[in-house]
Amino acid sequence: MLKIHSSKLAEIVNSSSLVIDCDIDNICTDSRKLQKGDLFIAIKGEKFNAHDFVPQVIEQGAALAIVEHLVDGVPENKQLVVQNSLHAYGLIGAYVRSLFKGVVIGLTGSAGKTTTKEELKFVLSLFGKTYATTGNHNNQVGVPITLCNMDMEADYAIIEMGMSAKGEIEELVSFVKPDMAIITNVYPMHIEFFANFEGIAEAKAEIFKSLKKGGLAFINEDTNFASLLEKRAIENGAEIIKFGKTHHPGVDFKLSNEGEHYLYNAWCVLSVVKALGLDVCKAAASLKDFGALEGRGKEHLLSLENGGHYTLIDDSYSGQPEAMKLAIETLDKKKISKGRKIVVLGKMAELGETSQLRHIEIGKLLAQTSVDIVIGVCPEMKDMLAQLPASKQQYYFENKEGLDEFLLNKCLQNNDIVLIKGARYSSKLYQVTESLLKKGA
Repeated sequence: MLKIHSSKLAEIVNSSSLVIDCDIDNICTDSRKLQKGDLFIAIKGEKFNAHDFVPQVIEQGAALAIVEHLVDGVPENKQLVVQNSLHAYGLIGAYVRSLFKGVVIGLTGSAGKTTTKEELKFVLSLFGKTYATTGNHNNQVGVPITLCNMDMEADYAIIEMGMSAKGEIEELVSFVKPDMAIITNVYPMHIEFFANFEGIAEAKAEIFKSLKKGGLAFINEDTNFASLLEKRAIENGAEIIKFGKTHHPGVDFKLSNEGEHYLYNAWCVLSVVKALGLDVCKAAASLKDFGALEGRGKEHLLSLENGGHYTLIDDSYSGQPEAMKLAIETLDKKKISKGRKIVVLGKMAELGETSQLRHIEIGKLLAQTSVDIVIGVCPEMKDMLAQLPASKQQYYFENKEGLDEFLLNKCLQNNDIVLIKGARYSSKLYQVTESLLKKGA
């Protein structure tokens, strides 16, 4: 992070507190990871309140703490009092971003955000130094972290933003202030937190609210509510660039992964490259070397104990309905001469009153595919399994416990291909993939 003097820091976060003279070049929100001289930001969470740890971190050598109220037992001149600690963190990130001289690209969407971000980083790195969000740092804490750690020498910065409620992206983008903003797609993810599907589109469109004047808005022309997204972008003074089946750079390219969703990612990336005035042909030629990410469709050839091999498609990071449909359809279209097609599907979360219907939809889709064996995990998947014809083998697991052993000892055969997909934190199928990867290496 850039070095910021304590008086400047107070100005940035709108605090009237009089604090000691010091320079800050690192921020910490986890008392267990604190280093001497850090700025500690006390954030209130659902299950914890970091204000409880302020005396401890000051004793451990923190230079200052950002707090929402004065904490007893801590010198007042080591406490920057603000209205909201998390928002203050964002303001510090916004200050760092304001000094960045390169092009800032903001990105959101219901699915494919991280893959598109990584693909864009991969391609733009051919043309200049590129900085991007790491891991899953796309939320209210992650975006400030990403901004504060910006590589100030980079030519391009790609900032991913996620949301589960109205207003979250509006706040995040006010810190990011992108030159370009991308919406990959709009699906009914997190719909239990919205009155209707359109509300999700409106929440995604918040990314245009702090787009720099005359900035570029990249919109998937084939997604749900595309016209609404365009309308909101225009209202915020953006220039529209569409990508999709009828709008994409007219260059040939090959991808390392099958599936229509990978095409959309590529069209989006090449549209950005073209808008930046870079060599689209060079970018297109590089796409064959970009593979699927861990947990997001990456394929692994693994060994079986009794001899032979099987292919694991690890798509266990996300379990939202449209992404699940795309993964199933991609598997259905795969041509395999030997072996069977197997899917292991965990529950889809945050669907509210639509949950049963969406699980039934997945079952009806599977019924029409070439998938041979279907394994449902979690009670919600019983509705999915009930839609399957007798010709398809089906199994049910209450949770992921014992599933890896079942697959390895009673199910998988030589040349099989198995897709594992489900809501990461609800079904925890990623732990099954971890076990299979370890045992089949």
